[in-house]
Amino acid sequence: MSNDISTEIYSKTNEYSTKFNSSNEVAIILAAGHGKRIKSQRSKMLHKIWEIPTVERVYNACRLGIENINTVIVVGIKALDVMDVISKRDSNKFAFQEKQNGTGHAVQVGLNKIENEFNDGIVYVLPGDMGLLDDSSMKKFREDFISSGNDMMVLTGIYNGDPMQNSYGRIIRTKDSKQNGNVIQIMEYKDILALSDDKPYTVTYRNKDYSFTKKELIETNELNSGVYAFNYKKLKELINNLSSNNAQNEIYITDLIALFNLKGYSVGAVSPKYQYVVMGFNDKSVLKEMDAIARHNVYEKLKNIIEIDDPDDFFIHDSVVNDLVEQDKKGIPLDIKIGKGAYIGDGVKLNYNVEIGRAAYVNGNVVFGKNIMIWRIVHLSTFPNQTLTIEDNVKILWGDIIKGNIVIGKNSTIESSVNMTGSDEFPLRIGKNVLIKGSSYLFGSVVEDNVAIEHSVLIKKKVKAEKDTDGNIKPVKFYIPKTEGNDLLSEI
Repeated sequence: MSNDISTEIYSKTNEYSTKFNSSNEVAIILAAGHGKRIKSQRSKMLHKIWEIPTVERVYNACRLGIENINTVIVVGIKALDVMDVISKRDSNKFAFQEKQNGTGHAVQVGLNKIENEFNDGIVYVLPGDMGLLDDSSMKKFREDFISSGNDMMVLTGIYNGDPMQNSYGRIIRTKDSKQNGNVIQIMEYKDILALSDDKPYTVTYRNKDYSFTKKELIETNELNSGVYAFNYKKLKELINNLSSNNAQNEIYITDLIALFNLKGYSVGAVSPKYQYVVMGFNDKSVLKEMDAIARHNVYEKLKNIIEIDDPDDFFIHDSVVNDLVEQDKKGIPLDIKIGKGAYIGDGVKLNYNVEIGRAAYVNGNVVFGKNIMIWRIVHLSTFPNQTLTIEDNVKILWGDIIKGNIVIGKNSTIESSVNMTGSDEFPLRIGKNVLIKGSSYLFGSVVEDNVAIEHSVLIKKKVKAEKDTDGNIKPVKFYIPKTEGNDLLSEI
């Protein structure tokens, strides 16, 4: 990495870092790695699960699961990209691991960043690729750590498949109840396979020898997730004692277990309620599997609240899911239907008796009134800071593209193949009881109530509602503005 890039990264870590609050809890999120096996030029931490980057999902789990927690995000490869995604947030700091020297080293870098603002409490360490981690799991992990009285705790997973296919590091615990099953060490699978078939593996813990057969270790199904909780002062005391005396010449956080045990500090382990939350990924296939789990979880939350045509083919952003769950608590049936392949993105505000058709795309600050019908393959979207408001009893038919700063008034119908746009400077305002049809295009215009528009191109026009001699509102049909560039065209 060039000096110029390093200087830019250090500068941005300072620019985006904010002051800690008074909380005595901090989460260090490890997001410095690239993930060679993912085979992508994008940072591993920015691959998305249910449309949210994995590092942001881990960040959200900490923020929502532990009240007022401070956070540190350790960046390295693709550091600028990761920082730009998270950007500047309250009580969050960025730390730059310039040289990738292992997870233990990353924690050292994170601790160095906070030493002037954090003196005592709990430190959580989490990998940035655990994109299924949720707030309830973090809350439970915190409660388990505090109630246990341990100085260090490992969040573990339980492997239920063929032990010979389990390549994760095994959690080795004490066997007697007096020690409450404390963690002796984490042993890597390859190291277990290298053991003698005939000679037991013996390890000493608090002046007592514990013996394990190779078969016993292979069949141990408790695995390391890479999530930890520490007593800050004891972590700070021992973190710099970690050694890189191994084949990879890297400093590993798992070696802290031995250091804690050597000092007589206690190390515990606990598993989450749902095993999927400890999943991380190293390749695209596992990432896809995690995305499918996220979709299933969303469907389970919503299946008795709204109607989703195809549980395997839809997208509803987490923010919208949370809104729907809160709306349901009011006790009024929502009567919302989501078609197969529909996409409902961040910022969308759904309402009662709304139907989103097959393969429709709705994203941004799109605010629905009641009793709205959106047909198939409709596109509704806004840029940031714009709002697209659809008032009650509106119908938008198939294939329409409607984008930007727009209000569509009550009881209006936008028929098929209409394109409408409103900008910040020239918003589009459609009145009540308006009918627009026939491959029309409207930009930055104001259409009064009760007008009918057909086969017309209206750019920055005001369309007034004027009655004919019979008292009917005059329609606008086949209006095409004067063309530009005629002198550039010729017959072939």
